[in-house]
Amino acid sequence: MIPSAVAPSVETTREAVAAALGGRAKSIDIRLGELTVVVAAADYLEAMRALRDAPGCQFDQLMDLCGVDYSEYRAGEWDGLRFAVVSHLLSVSLNQRVRVRVFADDDDFPVVASVTGLWSAANWFEREAFDLFGIVFEGHDDLRRILTDYGFIGHPFRKDFPVSGHVEMRYDPERGRVIYQPVTIEPREITPRIIREEKYGGLQ
Repeated sequence: MIPSAVAPSVETTREAVAAALGGRAKSIDIRLGELTVVVAAADYLEAMRALRDAPGCQFDQLMDLCGVDYSEYRAGEWDGLRFAVVSHLLSVSLNQRVRVRVFADDDDFPVVASVTGLWSAANWFEREAFDLFGIVFEGHDDLRRILTDYGFIGHPFRKDFPVSGHVEMRYDPERGRVIYQPVTIEPREITPRIIREEKYGGLQ
């Protein structure tokens, strides 16, 4: 659905979000014309509820939700919590958007609240983040893998997950069924040769 209302300025949206969240917002930034809010895991669910219901916000649609692994962010210079959940919300009636980021408090067992009770669209998004990053969504009614195989080991979008994986699956004609076995691909690293021209594309 395409919003028909004239979009307010991002500064106006920022003021509405700040008023709705109060102290639950750790930061509210505008960069490249987009509004990003960071909230603590303990405040996440109530903050999301406020963004949905508060006048001036009315973010009635969850457009996207994904996991992020910051362990190698900025070539390993990142000094903070490892796993985050990032959501993109849309207000159809007010024609405005906001991005919400929440970091899980425990790197070894990342947990954040589920927002499926606020937006049913979060169901598969949260299952995907659980499957690929191992982020647990507390309160999700059916949190199970959605993309990888039933016997899959690990979470393939984590930065420390091996490129070739841990196990491989193949059909064994002698047994007449699919079997799992250790990966037989030998790891190799291919670094492509990159040629850069001076001032290519107008870049200095």
